[in-house]
Amino acid sequence: MKRILTMQDLSCVGQCSLTVALPVLSAYGIETCVLPTAVLSNHTMFKSWSYLDLTPEIDAIFREWKNNGFKFDAFLLGYLGKKELMSAAERCFDEFSADGAPVIIDPVFADNGKLYGGFDAEYVAEMRKLIRRADIILPNITEACFLTGTEYRETHSDEYLDTLAQRLRALTGGTVVITGAEKDGLIGEYILDNGKSEYVLLNKEPQKRHGTGDIFASVFTANYLGGDSLPESCRKASSFVIDCLKTTGDEHFYGVKFEKILKERH
Repeated sequence: MKRILTMQDLSCVGQCSLTVALPVLSAYGIETCVLPTAVLSNHTMFKSWSYLDLTPEIDAIFREWKNNGFKFDAFLLGYLGKKELMSAAERCFDEFSADGAPVIIDPVFADNGKLYGGFDAEYVAEMRKLIRRADIILPNITEACFLTGTEYRETHSDEYLDTLAQRLRALTGGTVVITGAEKDGLIGEYILDNGKSEYVLLNKEPQKRHGTGDIFASVFTANYLGGDSLPESCRKASSFVIDCLKTTGDEHFYGVKFEKILKERH
């Protein structure tokens, strides 16, 4: 059984980050270990929240992992929130990687042409450095633009997406999977891998919900580590997200009901 470490925040209420990654990866038969970067009472789509920064605990966690000889076969990084955690992530790769352990990074800092609250150019610059360690990166269009200094556009030509992907490839040297790519009324991913580019596109659902990117990253990672190709991993992850959106009613504003879909597929 593969052992993965996922590093991101934990919201006590709200279907995102670790509350998505842990059950999804586990359901796919992967031993899932976690490095919580912070504990929130609930995620930030609610009107108020508490926040406990766990950065001061990381040294102690790493010390005990070393004492116990832990190694991880893969890494999935999601929402980090603080630039200081970038160096902790790199230290984690250096000290706890099993041979050939892939690093998958979902940058999670922007969407719809804007940075999320609490992020700035300095955070983007640090993320630009961190993705050099990635084997696969999963940015959305906005994140790809910030990372590469490219003007954000709401319409995506083939040339525009290829420019974004090539610039990201130059930064990271790894495989690029740009999410939220739209073409001919469909939506999905634009993949650049070893000089070959391709789309994976499905029908676009009208509703948007918090946490769908976290679900995509988790399902993608699970299928990829299970041996599926990049396009097939994207297709399965996108299909999973679409089914989650379809089963979630309008009254459920703060996430998607992924649990039912996870149960049906496992």
